[in-house]
Amino acid sequence: MLDMKRRDFITLLGGASVGWPLAARAQQAVPAVPLVYDATPSEATPFVAAFRRGLTEVGFVEGQNVAVEYHSSGSHYEQLPALLAEFVNRPTAVIVGNTPVAMAARKATSTIPIVFLTGADPVKLGLVASFNRPGGNVTGVSFLGAATETKRLGLLRELIPKATVIGALADPNFLTTVGQLKDLQDAARTVGQKIQVVEASTESQLDSGFATLAQLRSDAVIAVAAPFFTSRRERLVALADHYKMPAMYSWREFPAAGGLMSYGASLTDAFRQAGVYSGRILKGEKPADLPVLAPIKFELVINMKTAKALGLTIPPGILAIADEVIE
Repeated sequence: MLDMKRRDFITLLGGASVGWPLAARAQQAVPAVPLVYDATPSEATPFVAAFRRGLTEVGFVEGQNVAVEYHSSGSHYEQLPALLAEFVNRPTAVIVGNTPVAMAARKATSTIPIVFLTGADPVKLGLVASFNRPGGNVTGVSFLGAATETKRLGLLRELIPKATVIGALADPNFLTTVGQLKDLQDAARTVGQKIQVVEASTESQLDSGFATLAQLRSDAVIAVAAPFFTSRRERLVALADHYKMPAMYSWREFPAAGGLMSYGASLTDAFRQAGVYSGRILKGEKPADLPVLAPIKFELVINMKTAKALGLTIPPGILAIADEVIE
């Protein structure tokens, strides 16, 4: 049974590959760079495109001198070791992925370069020795969340100043959730805001989670950043609309899909940065010598159509600092 599960998982991942020519797999004529994330291939299209742009910036073009392999983990983190073992046992130039992927890769190999994208502290996770001098075979992009969670809460409270209860939708299976919730709850405690945490890590739990928040009369909800939520963003947006619940998200992809508002690092730009670092490693630089990057771009995005549907008037102060307003 275990073998069957492993084969099913690898088949899923292989079937989700984007832009990996079969000839490249057979001949390994160009460096293979696996990129692993939770989203399906269609949902991950903007992230993979941004990663390729980063590679192009340093001279690597898909199909010419690099083969980017996109794999969807589907949030099945417990099965990542089998996938990483496959990478380790064949020619692989660089492994790229989010926090669970980087943690699994770190255990699987001490020689193949690893580039991560994480919302956690990579030093505390044991991925790197320090931000400036990572050491070992791991480096990447870290968008730490403490100040970000405080900002998200502040923006939501400014939009809904009379909010008594604000829900926090959290994925308990994601490694950085505990830290992000602590940051959010600390920020809420400082301003006397009640936070109601509801966990969700499956489709059915998303449905029941929103139903619970509605029963608890939550005035709004913050979706704590997690790849599972990003990969199910259309479902989250639909549920928030169904319950007429103002929602704050982490990435612009949510308001682009019809969500109310987001604040956070640009996820697509973080993938671009990961692409640049992967290219530099392909050129011969060592992860140990490449400092962990911080996001260059943070953005506040507001969907005005959704705000109007919720009967909300966006305060001028929020509109003035918005990076993008979707009409």
